[in-house]
Amino acid sequence: MQNLLEFLQKYHHWFLFVVLEIISLVLLFQYNSYQGSVFFSSANAAVGSINEGRAEMESYFSLKRMNEELTMRNFYLERQVAQLRRLYGELTSDTTALERQGLEFLNKYHVIKAKVITNELDKPDNLMTINCGMADGVEVGMGVACGQGVVGVTYLVSDHYTVVIPVLNTSSRISCTIRGRGYFGVLRWDGKDAAVAYLEDIPRHARFKRGDWVETNGYSSIFPPGVLVGKIETVYNSIDGLSYRVKVRLSTDFGRIRDVVVINDKSIEERVRLLQSARDSLKLNVNE
Repeated sequence: MQNLLEFLQKYHHWFLFVVLEIISLVLLFQYNSYQGSVFFSSANAAVGSINEGRAEMESYFSLKRMNEELTMRNFYLERQVAQLRRLYGELTSDTTALERQGLEFLNKYHVIKAKVITNELDKPDNLMTINCGMADGVEVGMGVACGQGVVGVTYLVSDHYTVVIPVLNTSSRISCTIRGRGYFGVLRWDGKDAAVAYLEDIPRHARFKRGDWVETNGYSSIFPPGVLVGKIETVYNSIDGLSYRVKVRLSTDFGRIRDVVVINDKSIEERVRLLQSARDSLKLNVNE
């Protein structure tokens, strides 16, 4: 207390100066219209700048949520477009049946949102890590996609993290089809350019052209049909000359990928169970 009194006594003239300055400024701006208008204009400009900066900061931090929403929206829109294209091709007049089929297609799987926390691009065996795991419903062998298209397949799963084998891994194998053509093959990466992969084993009698889109065909239990893969850029002959090897410009930009979804297809368990039953039945017939 004594120190405070000594401090006030030592610098009392400065405090008196500040108080008098405040009083004089209040009198100046309150009783002089011109000075008052200048003060309020300056104050409004300063407050406006502060509010603008705060709004920009809030907008920046809201980008995370917006990116997640855009990823989910793009993914579902891609699925809806693929389904509508298939339904249109069936050329049936029962529109109510088409609508029911479309809803059934979209409802048979759900997706788990995740973020990429590590991503490799410069190795032949690139791996990716995402921030969701068994606690979120992720299992080994699930497909991973983003708003741009296919990403990869889950490989190792812990409680809260998952390692993904992306398309940019030489061991990756994804069953794909050429949109609107019906021909299918296996998508592989050659370990070189991160922007392209190759669709192999396309039959020689296949008819397609440069610029056609490639998408998943739904024949595996990993991806539903219609997930975008990329666009055909060049067509080569296979080494044995019995099929085509198609260069595909990938739609997914793996250098900028942040938000992804893990596809949990509800029909996988049923298909696996049916396939296992068929194998068991064949074994019994062989043994007999």
